Amino acid sequence: MDDTATRAQAARETCPFLTAKQAAFHLGLAYSTLKRLRQTGKGPICRLHGRTWRYHIDDIEAWSAARARGGDRG
Repeated sequence: MDDTATRAQAARETCPFLTAKQAAFHLGLAYSTLKRLRQTGKGPICRLHGRTWRYHIDDIEAWSAARARGGDRG
């Protein structure tokens, strides 16, 4: 497992908030894609903690689940 995945796993186990890079990895998105989604208001709910955007794991999962599609409609 690479460093980002290890850090994301540790964050899930100890803290429900992920950095933008960890959240992007968790979603299988490029960091730049997640950033663009945040800037356009189309991404998961996020919070600004100091100077760092943080994503709660429950918000990431809810956002992802809301975009689920059936295999025949994809």
